[in-house]
Amino acid sequence: MRITAVTCVKNEGPFLLEWIACNRLIGVTDFLFYSNGCSDGTDRLLDALAARGIVTHLANPASGRNYQMEALRDARDHDVVAAADWVWIADVDEFLNIRAGDHTIAALVAACGDPQAISVGFQYFANDGVERFVDAPVIAQFTRSHNPDLWCGDFTCEVKTLVRRDFPLHYHGAHRPFLDAAQRPDARPFWTNGSGHEVPDRFIMAADPAEMRRLPARGARDHATLNHYALRSLDSYLVKRDRGDVNRENRAFDETYWRERNDAAFRDPSIQRHLPALHAALAALKSDPEIAALHDETVRLHREKRDALLARPDYRALRTQLRNAATLPPQEEAMLTDLGLKP
Repeated sequence: MRITAVTCVKNEGPFLLEWIACNRLIGVTDFLFYSNGCSDGTDRLLDALAARGIVTHLANPASGRNYQMEALRDARDHDVVAAADWVWIADVDEFLNIRAGDHTIAALVAACGDPQAISVGFQYFANDGVERFVDAPVIAQFTRSHNPDLWCGDFTCEVKTLVRRDFPLHYHGAHRPFLDAAQRPDARPFWTNGSGHEVPDRFIMAADPAEMRRLPARGARDHATLNHYALRSLDSYLVKRDRGDVNRENRAFDETYWRERNDAAFRDPSIQRHLPALHAALAALKSDPEIAALHDETVRLHREKRDALLARPDYRALRTQLRNAATLPPQEEAMLTDLGLKP
C-alpha cells in the first residue's frame, strides 16, 4: 500500500524528523513537503532529506496568501500523489494515533471496512505547564488533552481525512476532500469516521459551511484519533506566534487560541506505544552526519529565535500572560457563568 503524506511547513525544523519517523512507523511511504519563508533551516534539512529520497521538497507555489490550498492544488498532479493508494494531508504538529490492530494505516482501513475516505477527529493536546523547549519527541512530552467528546463547549470536532485513490474527487481540502460535482446523488462514496461509522450525507455534500469540516465527537475514535500538539512548549508557542500561520494569512495565535487548546482535563498517553520504535528510527536518521548537523542547526536557531523574542517587552508580557491564563476554554467558562456556576 502506497500512502503519501502532504504538508506545508514554515520554521518547523526541530520537529521534522519526529513527524517523518512517526508517519513511517504507521505506514506512510512517501512525503510531499511544501515550504515557504523558512528562517530556521527547515528548507535546508528538507533538501538534504530529499537528496536521500526520504521526502520530496518543493517551494510553496502560492502567489496569494492562501498558502495551503494553492499547494494542495499543485500537489494533486505530483507523481507521489497521483501514484498513491491513499493521500494523508496533515500538519507537522498532527499525529495520527491508530488504536486498531497493529496501529498502522492498513489496520485502520481494515477496521473501518475498507472505505474510500476516513475522517479522523482532532484531540488537542495541552501545554500542561511545559515552559521550556527541549529537543525531545513531542509525543513523549505531552499526554493531556480536553475530554475528546467535548471541545470548547461543542460536541463536534474538526477532522483530517485519509483519501483513497478511487474517491470521486473534485479537490482536496485541508480537512476533507470535496466531491466531484458530477457525482450522482445515489452514488455516494463509502466514507467513515475514526470508528468506522459512515459519515452523514450532509457532511459528504458539504451542505453546511459551518460544519463541513466537523463531525460528532462521541463514538468517533474507536479505531483512531488525531493527536494535535498545537501548543507544544511555551517557548515554541512564542516562536510559532512570531512565525504566523503557515497555511493562511492573518490568523492570530493569541490567548484565546492558547486557552482553547490548553484544556488538560483528560490523560491519554496511548500514542507513546511508538516511543521505542520512534527512538530507534530517529537514531537511524541522525546516523547520517549531515542530517544530524542540519537538525541540530534548526534546534539552535529555534532557541535563538526564542531568546530574541524574549528580549522584547511585548513577548515577555505575553509569556507571563499565557503562563497565568486560565486552562478552561473561554466557551466553557461562559457556559458555566450562564448556568450560575463558578468556573
